[in-house]
Amino acid sequence: MKYLMVFLISMLPIVELRGAIPIGLSMSELSPFWVVLLSVIGNLLPVPFLILFGGMILRWLAKFPRLGKPFRWILQLGEKKVAKMNKTLFLGLFLFVAIPLPGTGAWTGSLAAITLQRNFKQAFPPIALGVLCSGAIILAIYYFAYGVFEVLF
Repeated sequence: MKYLMVFLISMLPIVELRGAIPIGLSMSELSPFWVVLLSVIGNLLPVPFLILFGGMILRWLAKFPRLGKPFRWILQLGEKKVAKMNKTLFLGLFLFVAIPLPGTGAWTGSLAAITLQRNFKQAFPPIALGVLCSGAIILAIYYFAYGVFEVLF
């Protein structure tokens, strides 16, 4: 049941595996290997659906006069950036997802891929590598912080 909770937490936007890994590791009876594996899989699970259907949903929402304003802005921003980022998109998308900062991750990376008009084959590899790298960074930060607190207290 606790592994399922870690898996489901990693699927949530904003929280993603950045929250799921520390939560799972704080439960001493859970295996770190399974916590990280389930967090990565759970974080990647929504990505194909976001990439494949997110563009249609964004364009549909952009059609509404008042409600659509932020969605039109997102789509216009993407159109402006497509020409500038064509050569560096893989690296940029990878780094955007890999660096565990608030507002970055698989969900926002998928949104960026949609606005930059990338299909699944172009968007999924850098997002997946970014999630793996982010998971490794979170794991390292967790154990570093755990070691520091263990020495201090």
